[in-house]
Amino acid sequence: MGYRLDEIDKRIIYRLMQNARDTSAPQIADEVSVSAGTIRNRVQKMQEHGIITGFHTNIDFERVDGRLTSLFTCTAEVPSREGLAQGILEIPGVINVRELMTGRGNLQVKAVSEDTSDLSRIANELSNRGLEIENENLIQNERFHPYHQFGPDERQGHISMTDLVSLSGEADVVELVINSDAPIANKTLKEAGREGLIGDELLVIAIERDDSVLTPKGSTWIRPDDVVTVFSRGGVSQDVLREFVGE
Repeated sequence: MGYRLDEIDKRIIYRLMQNARDTSAPQIADEVSVSAGTIRNRVQKMQEHGIITGFHTNIDFERVDGRLTSLFTCTAEVPSREGLAQGILEIPGVINVRELMTGRGNLQVKAVSEDTSDLSRIANELSNRGLEIENENLIQNERFHPYHQFGPDERQGHISMTDLVSLSGEADVVELVINSDAPIANKTLKEAGREGLIGDELLVIAIERDDSVLTPKGSTWIRPDDVVTVFSRGGVSQDVLREFVGE
């Protein structure tokens, strides 16, 4: 079963793409109103599912003894493309290989060389491995930016509803972050039901707290920063949101 990204996961990805080195779990937690433990747990899950594949440092090699950074556009036979791509990474100087869904030019190879002679050596090794070099260019500058759609929406403010799945009829499953001023905060589910905060049409089906997912019972406490999954038979109304996340 695939991993479904919610708004918390998307914000984590955005901030890590923006600056993984100087972005801490508590910083992201403060932004999305959950605990730092929840952020660390989400990062680990996304790594396990192959969504986050690594944390990389971007280097300007021209500033390192004037080294040259080049981009080779190559063509490989489709049946052997994947194996060639893996083998190319063993060539000294090659730092990145991209497989493209196209006919010709289906491999892009990024390489760093000490000088033009070293650059020729890399080109020859690519050719010797069965690649046809279509184009070769020196990279002057590279610029990076995180994926905009995973970033904060200034109109939204902090995140309250992190995911919503509409089921048949009018039923919804919604994931909510409990705010400190929410009426349900710091109450047990039994107390919340007795006070009318959880009606007959609602069912709390999971509570994510730090690195644990709790199975809700009547004695289970709802705490600020919990990520709570709620089934609503009649759909998610403003009253439901107000009870769980506050005004």
